[in-house]
Amino acid sequence: MNEVAIRLLQPADHAALAALMVEMQGHYAVPCPPLAEIRAGLADLPAGVEILVAVEGKALLGFASACNLYPGPGLKTGFFLKEIYVADAARGQGLGRALMTALARLAVERGHRRLDWTADADDPALLRFYESLGAVAQTKKVFYRLTGAALDAAAEGK
Repeated sequence: MNEVAIRLLQPADHAALAALMVEMQGHYAVPCPPLAEIRAGLADLPAGVEILVAVEGKALLGFASACNLYPGPGLKTGFFLKEIYVADAARGQGLGRALMTALARLAVERGHRRLDWTADADDPALLRFYESLGAVAQTKKVFYRLTGAALDAAAEGK
């Protein structure tokens, strides 16, 4: 593997990142919107979203997407990792660790006091990877989600 650069997403990366997101959706066996819709979303990212990409030459091999949170510990800001993904063909080469290191560095540079994320409980290799970074599972928290009809009903006060 040649030199891999980890850097913030640039507009010129949108097409390659959209293609990688299609791969990711297939990897997780979840529905995927059309490529044009993904690219439109990348062109209009909400404020506070930070996307790091792992690039080798012109190939985009992975990404990590995080957003700012407030309030965090001590009423300071925090960072929430929403997604990290490495292309199937580039797995096992240390890119996940490189992306997490760069994300932690970015969090510190931005003055964030914490980096949080969720992980699939039924993926022991993934959990070991996160623990190898020094991360500690937070067993006193429960992850909730409103989606679909439940989100609509909550928005209507039902």
